[in-house]
Amino acid sequence: MAEEKKMPFIHRDISWLSFNHRVLQEAEDPSVPLFERIKFLAIYSSNLDEFFRVRVAHHRNLMRVGKKTQKKLEFSPKQIIKGILRIVNRQQKKFSDIFENQIIPDLRKNGIRILRRLDLNEEQKHFVEEYFNDNLLPFVQPVLLVNGMVNPFLNNAELYLTLHMKVKDKPKSDPVYAIVKVPSDYCPRFVEIPSNDDNTRDIMMLDDIVRHNVSIFFPGYDIQDTYSIKLTRDAELYIDDEFQGDLISKIKKSLNKRNVGPPSRFVYDREMPNYLLDYLMGTFALNNADLIKEGRYHNNFDFFKFPSFEKDHLKNKPLPPLPYPELEQAEDIFQAISEKEHLIQVPYQSYNSVVRFFEQAASDPLVTHIKIVQYRVARRSKIMNALMNAVNAGKQVMVFVEVKARFDEEANLKWGEKLEKAGVQVFYSFPGLKVHSKLALIRREKGQKSELFTYLGTGNFHEGTARVYSDLGLFTSDIRLTSEVARVFNFLETVKLPQTEFKHLLVGQFNLRSALVQKIDREIKIAKAGKPAAMILKMNSLEDPEIITKLYEASNAGVQIDLIIRGICCLVPQIKGFSENIHAISIVDRFLEHARVFWFSNNDNEELYLSSADFMRRNLSYRIETAFPIYDENIREEIKAFLQMQLKDNVKARILNKERTNIYNATKDDMPIRSQIDTYYKILRKNDMKVKG
Repeated sequence: MAEEKKMPFIHRDISWLSFNHRVLQEAEDPSVPLFERIKFLAIYSSNLDEFFRVRVAHHRNLMRVGKKTQKKLEFSPKQIIKGILRIVNRQQKKFSDIFENQIIPDLRKNGIRILRRLDLNEEQKHFVEEYFNDNLLPFVQPVLLVNGMVNPFLNNAELYLTLHMKVKDKPKSDPVYAIVKVPSDYCPRFVEIPSNDDNTRDIMMLDDIVRHNVSIFFPGYDIQDTYSIKLTRDAELYIDDEFQGDLISKIKKSLNKRNVGPPSRFVYDREMPNYLLDYLMGTFALNNADLIKEGRYHNNFDFFKFPSFEKDHLKNKPLPPLPYPELEQAEDIFQAISEKEHLIQVPYQSYNSVVRFFEQAASDPLVTHIKIVQYRVARRSKIMNALMNAVNAGKQVMVFVEVKARFDEEANLKWGEKLEKAGVQVFYSFPGLKVHSKLALIRREKGQKSELFTYLGTGNFHEGTARVYSDLGLFTSDIRLTSEVARVFNFLETVKLPQTEFKHLLVGQFNLRSALVQKIDREIKIAKAGKPAAMILKMNSLEDPEIITKLYEASNAGVQIDLIIRGICCLVPQIKGFSENIHAISIVDRFLEHARVFWFSNNDNEELYLSSADFMRRNLSYRIETAFPIYDENIREEIKAFLQMQLKDNVKARILNKERTNIYNATKDDMPIRSQIDTYYKILRKNDMKVKG
């Protein structure tokens, strides 16, 4: 009997590192404006910090459970961590090369210099010393290290300098070590210092200001060298599978522990000598698996705050969100939705339609009920204010707040408490289950008639991310959808299973997984009958083994499959005997691709869904997600055109392959196609045609 070939599968965390490499490619791309390249360095670093605090910490915990339990796993956590460290070390070397050999020289060409202590003239030295005394002195916190006696606690993701010193006038004495905090949590990371040249702006990083002045804390020692270090800590709350007790109370207690969790990564200057590294490993109880080499500077997510000096030509050309007049200027937004469905595409189009949806609901005397799911909320939210105003106007308002949205738990708890105080009926997370659907429902009483209006989206109700995340949202009064959205909310409020099956929505925990498998099986059947069969699947992440197995089966049956995957892609395209009919790309550009779109050809009776769900095990098995059909033919054609433009992208699309090389997608088109920019201008032209028409 022939041995069955093992299904090709890339581990999700190895694939995620390939996505973060695509972010780093944007920092390296000379066609990207300089300040945007600096921003991509920040995004790369911020992504990596969260990755170590969550995913790497997860693998470390698996390593602690014992070999017997590890044997039951599909992978070796030790081998995964080894692979992660190997890739990250390679990427960090590239990061340093980009910063030192591309960014810094390009800044100089544009009249911005990042200076170190040896670059300073006397006037600048005086300024730096005065700045240190006036602003930094109380926060630096020097500590002499005494092995076995003084082992200070390193705060999560804070910057430190470690010092190698000798007792003064005793050059042969034993080395003495110390650490000092770089107070970037109190002071700006980038400090402008006086320049002798009117055409040049000089900057010094806070780390180097501390280096220049640190000797005042150790008058009896000669400082031989200083090196930067940083420790990140496990950020997982370990509450996802809790089924008993007060979940809110457990989250609050866990949040207090998040910044004191076990180490997940110790970052150090790659120039640090081994003897000093060994000493620090002993002092802070670290092992080799904790170590990551970086350059001279850490916490590079601070580059988000790099000063721009009003040099706007070094930034992206502004693309102000385009209006959607049919809703924004409608005298009655609900009447406009009753007449036809409306699709908005942020950030290309303004989010004002969504905000106005809630603001008019709050003030409309005919509206009686408002319901919404909140997964992530803007710090200053017009939507939340509208909901509180609605309560004051006598409406019944229900908000489901998902308090297990990672790194937004505290903000969501605060919003929940604020809403409750305003009189909103607030429901919180289910133990062991996340609610990730992006739904809102409004009920309006018009005479003897009740009307339902719903907004279904691929992104959160978050006015901030709507400016940078590429998402799709549908306004509709179609009873087929509104009635089923109402049943989802009924479940969230009562936890009672719906009495009838969902026929239109695909809802996690009910029919989402089974329906997706059925639709793939249908394409397989069509292909086996010798008819054209195809799928286009756009999402953030593709990880679920069952779905991947089905996609391989579909490919072998002759189904043509196009994947547009921003982040994790565990499926391996273009492998003989598995995925020869699967083509996969990833687009990383100025906006974050966040929309999920599933298109099935269905023997020319095509189906198209928008969704909150990625094809990940957690989304399909452990969350309340919603995929919703697009029935309006014009909207369906609009979304299909958007997908086709992305598939033709030959500027920012990368080909996903077995080697994870992130080669740019070279198409046969003579003209460059950059899907995000082209989408914006396509909508702009459409608006202009409507005005002229």
